[in-house]
Amino acid sequence: MVYRQTSVWRRPIWLATVFVLLVIAAVVVWRVIPSGGGAGSTTAGNGKPKGPAPIPVTVQTVEKADFPVYLDGLGTVQPYDTVTVRSRVDGQVVKVAFRQGEMVKEGDLLVQIDPRPYQAALEQAQAKKAQDEANLANARLDLQRYQVLAERDAGSRQQLDTQQATVNQLIAQIKGDQATIDNAQTQLDYSSIKSPLTGMTGFRLVDPGNIVHAADTTGIVSIVKLQPISVVFTAPEEQLQQINKALAGGDVPVVALSSDGLKTLAQGHLALVNNQIDQASGTIQMKATFENKDNALWPGLSVSTRLLVNTQKNVVVVPNEAVQHGPNGLYAFVVGPDNKVVVRNIKTGDEGDRRTVVTQGVNAGERVVVAGQYRLTPNALVDPRQPSNTPAAPESSGQASAKKSTNGADVETDPPATSAAGNTSQKAN
Repeated sequence: MVYRQTSVWRRPIWLATVFVLLVIAAVVVWRVIPSGGGAGSTTAGNGKPKGPAPIPVTVQTVEKADFPVYLDGLGTVQPYDTVTVRSRVDGQVVKVAFRQGEMVKEGDLLVQIDPRPYQAALEQAQAKKAQDEANLANARLDLQRYQVLAERDAGSRQQLDTQQATVNQLIAQIKGDQATIDNAQTQLDYSSIKSPLTGMTGFRLVDPGNIVHAADTTGIVSIVKLQPISVVFTAPEEQLQQINKALAGGDVPVVALSSDGLKTLAQGHLALVNNQIDQASGTIQMKATFENKDNALWPGLSVSTRLLVNTQKNVVVVPNEAVQHGPNGLYAFVVGPDNKVVVRNIKTGDEGDRRTVVTQGVNAGERVVVAGQYRLTPNALVDPRQPSNTPAAPESSGQASAKKSTNGADVETDPPATSAAGNTSQKAN
């Protein structure tokens, strides 16, 4: 009996202990795992699955615009005219009337050669003409007398003819005297050497006191015409037809830039295309003319040139950064209305410094990714953002060049598996 009473008394204590432990465990579970889900929960507060965060990218809107097509080249500045001034008579230099490196005008006196010998020769020729004119006057008087005598049969016909020949001879002699005077005057004029054109002088090669000769091969000074001025440059022979077509349509603008292509020096127009192709280099030479009012172009200066050969009207253009390269060719990431990216295979036309013409694959008004492509995959959710800086203005004459680019591969049905490695588009030389 004692044993049975003891077992009955201990059973409620054991049940109470188990109940307390269950309560404590429930409290611990409630505090450790909140009702909204823990840190590792894959559901949102509304019970829907929570996806990855949107990928931040930079986008720009595809536009339609006029696209200038340029041909870039390298050229050398050449004077429009170059003259080496030489003496045409012999004599001593008595005066140099110009300073080295200064601008001179056409007709300005440059050098004076001793004119006295030539002045004396001129006066001698003039005196000889005066003497012959006096003889002619007397001969004409005699001719009149012989004519009167011949009419009266008082003189012979032979005397009349002889006197007529003497008069004609003196007339011819006076013409020769005049030619001698003209020649002497020309020689005298040559003793004053004047500038044949307006331009800039170079180094003076003859000093006062020196004797110069007409046969000297060394000149006195060289003069170059700087306004206008020319630039000779080349282009690949494959572009000849396009250049001739542009030239046939009117003035073809040409921009001269510094050799690094960063600074515009002058703007001019294409003057001519050479009449033959250089077979050794496979290029065609051209010459452009510039007003050069500020003398920014100097003879011998190396410059970069941009020749406007065409302007494509109202074409689809995208920033160069939007064009990607993949195993199937060129493509671009297009952001849809739901902010998900779609991979579009594209074909491109001409390419400029900042923009590329797209002939197939995207339309005006769509948004393309220009930065952040390395994290993208097809159908990825993105956070589109506008560029932090102001978009560059469209290319205009003298600001950007357009080069012929290779078209992308034919549009593929399967998008590239991964984003392309680089952003640089191919250019055809």
